[in-house]
Amino acid sequence: MTTVSRITPAAIGPVLGQERIDAIDILRGVAILGILIVNMGLFSHGETPPARGIVDRLIFFFAQEKFKALFSFLFGVGLAVQMLRAEARGARFLPRYARRLGVLFLIGVAHSLLVWDGDILHDYAQLGVVLLLFRRRSLRTLLVWAGVLIAIPMVFYSLTTYRALTGGGHVNPQVQKWIAYETEESDQQTTDDADDAARIYARGTYGEMLAFRARELPRDLLPDSDDAFILAMFLLGLYAGRRRIFHDIPAHRALLRRVQRWGLLIGVAGNAAFAVGGAFEPAPDSVMQNGGRLCLVFGAAALTLFYASSIALLTQSDRWRRRLTPLAAVGRTALSNYLLQSLICTTIFYSYGLALFGRVGSSVGLLLTIGIFLVQVPLSVWWLGRFRFGPIEWAWRSLTYWQRQPMRLTAPATGAALGT
Repeated sequence: MTTVSRITPAAIGPVLGQERIDAIDILRGVAILGILIVNMGLFSHGETPPARGIVDRLIFFFAQEKFKALFSFLFGVGLAVQMLRAEARGARFLPRYARRLGVLFLIGVAHSLLVWDGDILHDYAQLGVVLLLFRRRSLRTLLVWAGVLIAIPMVFYSLTTYRALTGGGHVNPQVQKWIAYETEESDQQTTDDADDAARIYARGTYGEMLAFRARELPRDLLPDSDDAFILAMFLLGLYAGRRRIFHDIPAHRALLRRVQRWGLLIGVAGNAAFAVGGAFEPAPDSVMQNGGRLCLVFGAAALTLFYASSIALLTQSDRWRRRLTPLAAVGRTALSNYLLQSLICTTIFYSYGLALFGRVGSSVGLLLTIGIFLVQVPLSVWWLGRFRFGPIEWAWRSLTYWQRQPMRLTAPATGAALGT
């Protein structure tokens, strides 16, 4: 059974090990693995490689967009958990969480500029401000707005599918502008930037990389339809957190079973269509490609919910919880592990490291992913046996509370400290 220690009336502070929820930490650990599986192609080639073999097909079907969606879902759950804790302690929630988002934004910008331009943290910080507007809304409102936001990218890909079907002659000029903005197809600079990125990361200096990323950052900060999808997953996570689904999984077993069944059914159908059309169609901007991406939107959300509900239910088995417990350590240090993955992979692929950019295929990339994660799991367990937080989590909390947080454990870590 999921364990949550009783929260005592005390001054508000960071979530300690004994107050954590097992299933949430385990899910974060799974998300960190899935994100690296997908990001490996971006690290090694600068873009998602086309699906040419069985490994590509498996990654597209099982991982593409699913684990970013899972991480987004857990971000919403995390807001709810922290809000409930603040209310239980009679502490002010909004100012502290706003500072938390501000620090996360700075970490994300630093990550994007100094290490890797695929950063998601600054997007989460920006969208987290919008999420705060929904923190007191009814549960029904959260679901309605999640549906509306998921519909935005679905409408977009419906329009691109229609344009591909008709040749673009019957599409409204304003819609054409929206499509051009989202796909950047009208910007020759985009093609030039892609060529520059391949050259710089393969053979350029670190200074050239820094200048290139600084030039790209303002564009990355602008909103797009993908942000609507992320915010929709935030809202679904906020809904689950406020319903305390992960606080008491046995009480919500029936709901989780329904989500599991429907998530699998819709997720398999949507991702199968994406695999056939969106991922493997060689002709760009084709009906098959855009139709496949349309199916990915709802297929990714559905399969994400299937993953989340299935793993939550597995944590109710003693045998499975023992097997999954090491992933909780990765989940507790998720921010540090996410940034560590960037440091390792850019060192492997960029010119200032092993300079393997553009030379590694998907199969080798998957093996690298597994190897890196198999190092991160015991490293995270070892670290939490000695320290309260991951190193970046410690800095994040210290800056958020504007007070140096205690780092070392005063006694050896127990199972509770690792989220068991």
